[in-house]
Amino acid sequence: MKEQNEKIIEEEKEILKEEKSILREVKKEEKIISRLIRNVWIIAAAFVILAAIAAAGLVYWNNVSSRVYIEKSEISAPKINLAPQNAGVLQEVFVKEGDKILADTVVARVGNELIKAQTGGTVIGVNNNIGKLFNRGETVVSMIDDGDLRAVGHLEEDKGLEYVRVGQTAVFTVDAFGSKKYFGVVDEVSPSSREGDVVFNISDQRQTNQFDVKVRFDTTRYPELKNGMSAKIWVDK
Repeated sequence: MKEQNEKIIEEEKEILKEEKSILREVKKEEKIISRLIRNVWIIAAAFVILAAIAAAGLVYWNNVSSRVYIEKSEISAPKINLAPQNAGVLQEVFVKEGDKILADTVVARVGNELIKAQTGGTVIGVNNNIGKLFNRGETVVSMIDDGDLRAVGHLEEDKGLEYVRVGQTAVFTVDAFGSKKYFGVVDEVSPSSREGDVVFNISDQRQTNQFDVKVRFDTTRYPELKNGMSAKIWVDK
């Protein structure tokens, strides 16, 4: 009887050893499965990242290939110079730089002559040297018509000028307002190059001329845009 009990105990010990061994193998398998699952997630995440990069690259390429980029640009309007019709001494100036004025506003008096603005707009320069003799046609006050403001790009002739036409839509940004986008339409492409703005191609020293591309926009929609602000333009082909 005693020998039989001892034999049973030994058998139970062997069974326990086998169970422990099986548990160890199960844990190893669990670790392997866990690693496989983790690797699958890593691979899936890498695939998603690569797909996002590829999509972003495609979008960038489409934007680049479908637009003409003009880096050297600014917000600008033609300057209107107000001057006396007759020579005389500057007696009074009634405006200052930055003033918004209406048409027929008296801006200065030279001798007995009152100098008036022919249109409404913004004063951008004043010569307030009271007592100075001004000749006929010598500027006393400079202004712009705000309605004439344009985003003006200076485009080199070999950087996509052949793709730019009046009526094409355009997007532009202004350095003062970061990445904020403004929208407009090409209003004019200058028929001749800018005088004095000649760029030389380093490889063969050939001169490359620049042409003005003017983009019209709604000045009432974008009142924050001021004459002289630096900008960048993208014209849709």
